[in-house]
Amino acid sequence: MLEEVERWLSTHSWSVTDRPLHKILAAKQRTGQSVSVVLPALNEEETVGDIVAVIRHDLMQQVPLVDEIVVVDSGSTDRTSEVAAAAGARVVHRDDILPRIATVPGKGEVLWRSLLVASGDIVCFIDADLKEFSSDFVSGIVGPLLTDPGIDLVKGMYDRPLGGAAGQGGRVTELMARPLLNMHWPQLAGFVQPLGGEYAARRSLLEQLPFPVGYGVELGMLVDALHLVGLDALAQVDVGVRKHRHQDGQALGRMAAAIYRTAQLRLARGHLIRPSLTQFERGADGFEPRTFSVDTEERPPMVEIAEYAARKVA
Repeated sequence: MLEEVERWLSTHSWSVTDRPLHKILAAKQRTGQSVSVVLPALNEEETVGDIVAVIRHDLMQQVPLVDEIVVVDSGSTDRTSEVAAAAGARVVHRDDILPRIATVPGKGEVLWRSLLVASGDIVCFIDADLKEFSSDFVSGIVGPLLTDPGIDLVKGMYDRPLGGAAGQGGRVTELMARPLLNMHWPQLAGFVQPLGGEYAARRSLLEQLPFPVGYGVELGMLVDALHLVGLDALAQVDVGVRKHRHQDGQALGRMAAAIYRTAQLRLARGHLIRPSLTQFERGADGFEPRTFSVDTEERPPMVEIAEYAARKVA
């Protein structure tokens, strides 16, 4: 590991207990910064309501840390929107944000569009499939941004149990993302959960970043932030244990392909020879191929979008 990364680990990796809530609140009042929590959601009616309710109770009603909770529905066919609204979130459908640009499927697409509807100076992203959710996930990763003006992006780090075994989750992280980062961006080798969906950043940074439309968004954002603001503007906070719905191996394969493609573009910005992934499923006549396209689109930095610029002026 680089000496720079070892130093960073000792100075920019914290625990949620390092910043008590009263200190975070004092920093928020002193700086006057507002905080938005954004949940990208697709068919998460079983979990989204509990997450919204915990954040609203702990960090809006008990203490005034969070200013708004926005759930961006990316085309759910269940009751995600209704459940989220009933729990106290403002719900916006992906297709209603920036309608002049046709939407494409993908998590990064939703996060990118959310910058137009969330108002906070600090934007905190939380996945909508978390179980046994704790508001420490929000206060932990928002805290350094409020207390330290030199920090621009904070990732959550946590244990990810799988099937009752501790530390076995995050398979795409260990098999794809971590090797890529260690080999090509060794300054980022200290991040425990580089693909984690729980992180917060200043709007002033997010609006300057391109957003891969799919699952490559977390890796792309981390790499681009490193180049834009440097390692010392990045940090991570231990928020405990993350429990969520796990995907099957083939879904993880498609995720890994999107992440590899995101890395490939950042390494060379070159031509993709074959932006697709073929997997196999056993059918009546043996193994049958299933080919999926790999995300090949990225959204430009939000500061380049006219509607966003007009909103900032207003």
